[in-house]
Amino acid sequence: MTDWAELWTPVRLTLELALVTTLVLLLVGTPIAWWLARSKARWKEAVAAVVALPLVLPPTVLGFYLLVALGPNGPGGWIASLGGARSLAFTFEGLVIGSVIYSMPFVVQPIRNAFEACGDRPLEAAATLRASPWDAFWSVAVPLARPGFLTGAVLGFAHTVGEFGVVLMIGGNIPGETKVLSVAIYDYVETLRWTEVNILAGGMLVFSFIVVLTMMLAGRRIGRPGP
Repeated sequence: MTDWAELWTPVRLTLELALVTTLVLLLVGTPIAWWLARSKARWKEAVAAVVALPLVLPPTVLGFYLLVALGPNGPGGWIASLGGARSLAFTFEGLVIGSVIYSMPFVVQPIRNAFEACGDRPLEAAATLRASPWDAFWSVAVPLARPGFLTGAVLGFAHTVGEFGVVLMIGGNIPGETKVLSVAIYDYVETLRWTEVNILAGGMLVFSFIVVLTMMLAGRRIGRPGP
């Protein structure tokens, strides 16, 4: 008999992780995307390459280095000691840090593209009206880049929901704390609990379809010219 409470726990944890990660990514990724879009520095593409590394780096490799960094002998151990903990590895907070790094290119790149598509003219027009750079950013650049923010938020959330290699490396399989949806599916496959696997995997399939369909419809609606 299926234990629905047991199934719901990793789903709830995954949604919480995806929501927190997406919010952090929007806060952290927006200034990075703005700098990459506007900066004239010669080394900005090197920074962009570092941000995009998770796109090509194997998740287990990234997870290994994050495990070292978040472990008791790494920087994460020192940070965790401030709160009385031994390390950030195998904790929900560690999962958030790993998820932010792993999903960053999926949020930064769409927002950067949207900022670049705005061009200089709207900001120059705002400057002629005596708007400060801060005011121009919030009243002109951000509204014009709305499609990029929408795409970045959806991709960041969906990518975090589907993470496996990184979260398994730095979070392990602790029920109620680090056992997210993808790890739960893997665990159920190992124990031959096919009913639970089909329920969770089928839910992920439906979720993925809804995400893709929503992005396509939203993109068409935003890009449609007004009357």
